[in-house]
Amino acid sequence: MEQTQKEQRPVIVGAAQTMEGALTRASNRILPSLGIVLVAGGLLVFGWLAYLWLSPTPAPYHYKLVEEGGIDKFGKLGLDAWPDLSISKQEVVVEGMDQPMAVAYLARRGNAPPVMLNWENRSGEPVVFVDGKLSELTMLASAIAKHVPKNAAILAWWDTSRQISLLTGYETVFTSHLSQPLIMPSLWRTRSEAIEKYEREFWRAPANAEESQKFQRFADALAADPKEGATMLRELTKGREAYVAVHLSDLYKLGLMRPERLSVGYKDFPLQGGDVHGLSGMVKRWQVDNNYITYSVHGLSENLVRAYFLADAKSGNTLLAQMLPFTTTQPLELQAVQLVYQQGGYWVYKIPSAQPPNG
Repeated sequence: MEQTQKEQRPVIVGAAQTMEGALTRASNRILPSLGIVLVAGGLLVFGWLAYLWLSPTPAPYHYKLVEEGGIDKFGKLGLDAWPDLSISKQEVVVEGMDQPMAVAYLARRGNAPPVMLNWENRSGEPVVFVDGKLSELTMLASAIAKHVPKNAAILAWWDTSRQISLLTGYETVFTSHLSQPLIMPSLWRTRSEAIEKYEREFWRAPANAEESQKFQRFADALAADPKEGATMLRELTKGREAYVAVHLSDLYKLGLMRPERLSVGYKDFPLQGGDVHGLSGMVKRWQVDNNYITYSVHGLSENLVRAYFLADAKSGNTLLAQMLPFTTTQPLELQAVQLVYQQGGYWVYKIPSAQPPNG
């Protein structure tokens, strides 16, 4: 019996080995193929997730060409003095919105990259550019061409610089589309990189590192106290005869770039029937209710006025604030820079030389 058991064990084992071998051979044919499929599928899923993670989210808006042509096609813009310009009207379109967020008028000369000439915001949120008045810009350009020496250096915010250069042919310190600060609704903050990329590709006038650094220095100068700021402006123009042009809207842009130095807000008020006294009361009430210390106003149209407010004395002591007409400032008496021209929201100053002319 024992012998029989011993003789049967190898058979059982042998039978088991034979079955195992059959299963192993089948697995050799099936499992590697299944593994390849699973691995390949895993790689595809991983690759797709990686693509979604790494690929940039598109900008939440795009420029849509509506109309283009010469200045005769856009007579309402008042550009008769610049007959060689090509104009295009663009709408800022956001998917899912029936109406454009803004309407923009771009200008170019020949094959040069376009320059933003006029921006009309149609939404309640600041987006990309700040509203302006083209009539004031064209008057500014004419005044510069008449009163500023051709070889003088001109400092201004980068968008104003490009406009001045286009309309006057003068040399401005900033010539590129710097997109600083990036103005957008708070809901778009997560797409800031995509917006920067889209703006850079659309305008085709990116800045190099040196110009970007100079613009940061310009912002520092405007945010400094008047005496120090004027010295910094002189350094940027390297001793040349130089002028600086600022606009009330620069306050908002500088506040975004240097919030630790300039605390600023703005609000639009209706101007109904030219009721200036009623407007003044509304602005003062808003100032008191929101604990602002001073304000300045700028007319956007016949029916709309924008008021800019400063929150504290430190903001009011910046060079930019001192150059603009707040209730607590006196631009005509400013010594750090010398007022030479004012039109609407634009103020142009000469930057004095480091030493008086008599040495």
